[in-house]
Amino acid sequence: MESKSDLENSFWSLSIDDAYHKLNASPNGLNDSDVAQRLKQYGSNTLKNNANTSMFILFLSQFKSPITILLIVAAILSAGLGDISDTLIILCIILLSSLLGFWQEKGAANAVKELLKMVRLQCRVVRNGVSKEIAVEEVVPGDVVTLSAGDIIPGDCLILESKELFVDEAAFTGETFPVEKNSGEPLPAKTVLSKRSNTLFMGASVISGKASALVMATGKQTEFGKISTNLQLKAPETDFELGIRKFGYLLMEVTLILVIIIFGVNVFLHKPILDSFLFSLALAVGLTPQLLPAIISVNLSTGAKRMAKLQVIVKRLSSIENIGSMNILCSDKTGTITQGKVNLKDTLDIEGQHSDKVLQYAWLNASMQQGFRNPIDEAICLSYKETTTVFIAKSEIPYDFIRKRLTIVVKDDKQSLAITKGALNSIFSICTHAEVSEGKLLDISDSKASILKQYQELSEAGFRTLGVAYKPVINTAGFTRDDEKEMIFLGFITLFDPPKPNVQEIISKLNTLGVKLKIITGDNALVAKSLALQVGIKDPKILTGAELLKMNKAALMHQAIHTDIFAEVEPNQKERIISILKSGGNVVGFMGDGINDAPALHTADVGISVDTAVDVAKEAADIVLLSQDLGVLTNGIVEGRKTFTNTMKYIFMATSANFGNMFSMAGASLFLPFLPLLPKQILLTNLLTDFPEMAIATDRVDDLNIQEPQRWDISFIRKFMIVFGLLSSVFDFLMFGILLFIFHAKEKEFQTAWFIESVISATLIVLVVRTRLPFFKSLPGKYLSIATAIIVLFVLLLPFTPISEWFDFVKLPFMIYIWMFLLITTYIISAEIVKHKFYKVMLKKHRKHH
Repeated sequence: MESKSDLENSFWSLSIDDAYHKLNASPNGLNDSDVAQRLKQYGSNTLKNNANTSMFILFLSQFKSPITILLIVAAILSAGLGDISDTLIILCIILLSSLLGFWQEKGAANAVKELLKMVRLQCRVVRNGVSKEIAVEEVVPGDVVTLSAGDIIPGDCLILESKELFVDEAAFTGETFPVEKNSGEPLPAKTVLSKRSNTLFMGASVISGKASALVMATGKQTEFGKISTNLQLKAPETDFELGIRKFGYLLMEVTLILVIIIFGVNVFLHKPILDSFLFSLALAVGLTPQLLPAIISVNLSTGAKRMAKLQVIVKRLSSIENIGSMNILCSDKTGTITQGKVNLKDTLDIEGQHSDKVLQYAWLNASMQQGFRNPIDEAICLSYKETTTVFIAKSEIPYDFIRKRLTIVVKDDKQSLAITKGALNSIFSICTHAEVSEGKLLDISDSKASILKQYQELSEAGFRTLGVAYKPVINTAGFTRDDEKEMIFLGFITLFDPPKPNVQEIISKLNTLGVKLKIITGDNALVAKSLALQVGIKDPKILTGAELLKMNKAALMHQAIHTDIFAEVEPNQKERIISILKSGGNVVGFMGDGINDAPALHTADVGISVDTAVDVAKEAADIVLLSQDLGVLTNGIVEGRKTFTNTMKYIFMATSANFGNMFSMAGASLFLPFLPLLPKQILLTNLLTDFPEMAIATDRVDDLNIQEPQRWDISFIRKFMIVFGLLSSVFDFLMFGILLFIFHAKEKEFQTAWFIESVISATLIVLVVRTRLPFFKSLPGKYLSIATAIIVLFVLLLPFTPISEWFDFVKLPFMIYIWMFLLITTYIISAEIVKHKFYKVMLKKHRKHH
């Protein structure tokens, strides 16, 4: 066996025999002991780091906030000035808060890892002389892999055999067109990457044709592995991620302004500089929802687990929120709108009469092809009863999306024939004659009108109609795509794929959820219209691929939003349609499962595929459905909205309560001779108010949050923060008044009382701001209720425990608790009234705007 570094040599310059020798491999594949040894030597075939380092990095990332780092530095500085106990308490609280975040995110990461195992990519390899399917991660150098259209290439390979093989290498060469590959002579060692015609690269995908290849390098030793660190293959930023980024900027602005003002004022009032600095930093920490990343991760992973139970597997967590924000769903019709079970209706000659000859030739073409397995060929094979044949297949030109046809060359004792079937226009373009009755030929131009009339009638009746052509050939082995010409048009294959029985209900449910369904199909406009009428889309607006080509961006933007069906669409036009819809401010989902759907899946805000899709589509998707049913997807949309709502609840709670507390503290520090709360007390307040919000992911969600797509609205968050923050400040200042003028509270008494009032009010206000309904009409989930009760009890008991001394808390007179209770009750009732008014005004503005 060669070492890793030897393997990185230029294997494209080796002959096939030398390559086998170099890897100590053979055409019969590796045996199990070879595989085990190579897995140990080269590691699993993945570009990701191992889990241990990532867990450590996940823990470290809890401290990455600049404010947290500053606070640690400041705490260490205060230790240098002799205040060891305070330093330890502050560091412990930061550590505890970070551990909480780490524990939550780790759980989320593990849940996602488990879910991703359910949609692992597979590939076909030869092991112990037998062809079998294995997970791509288990491929090792020396494996012999079999590839066909739709497969992702599992490692860097040397081609052993190929037939009409075209590969998408855009990630490496930037070349958007498929590249032809073949098993040729060894190439010079210095051949540049784009010219290595005998080599397949990991991460590229097969567009058409087939091949067998020897895996030469896997994982990080591949070209993809070497460039993946520099190659920014980052998916486009989702609507949700953009919202979080903008929210982060809003918080930074508010925090920075408050911190500078408070620090300046405290220094101006001759308060100790270090204390003032620590106080300002602690305030900044108090204002930042530190647990936001953890809460978002927990919300998303909880959502992902719930969705998995509904047969929706989430590959990219942020797409959960996007599926909740989605207001347009673009979908292919096969298997989503229709049953995906293609049935053969009939085989007809050019006069529209049933023809056994057309059926026999269609069956020879479908049964002998070795490329991409597809429902049309299966339907033809099932319908042909006399399956004994004297014909043998001599060569094949596989189907591809440019030619839109498949040709098989067959031979029996008497004759050799090339038989082609495919899209009618594609077949028509290579024919010079048409067969009328057994053997009688006419010039194609004489039959053109009647063929097209037949085609139109069949399409209007809702049948997918393909053409069949043939010609006798002499050179059977050397038949190439250049020989697909001067053929004889034989007749039509008509197929139908009935709509799913429940599809009308599902489309109307999508509409009630505020999601508009748009069908994108390669089928002709007449077939698409027939289907639309069957599924209850009245007077469907249809746009064809040819019309799309003529439109500029502005015209298409205007048309696309009103279009129900995009028909006769070329694969590259799907991407354009989605981009145009997105640029109109929509959150667009795309559901696809074909080889040519990958670019559109990448472009969409939410790429959705199914478990039975080709590898390249599954890899590009954010969400994979374990059932090809739009009903499953509507469940996913509802779950996405629940998850989004629960994330927003945390943001509303954290920002309004934190902003109120900080504003109050800033105000109090102006007239109090001491700090209203010590830095360690502020951090404890922050930790305790965040704790119940950990349970927010399991909270109940009101129906009104599910009825329409949810979007980030920074200006709404800002208004909410200011209105409810200031409301909480009003009651904080009332509390200050009571403590100073009724109880003449000294420093420690004041800090203890305000700490208790502040934590309890911030914890209970959660129950009000978590819903737009009156809080008694929408009760919190079980875990949120329990967590809230625990914190309230803990805070009330804290001054009576030995821990209180660490935080400089003291026992309070009973009457303070009575006043506190009255104040908090009034606060909750006021918040309920303000909330009712706030949403009323906001709703009015929203309606006016729309």
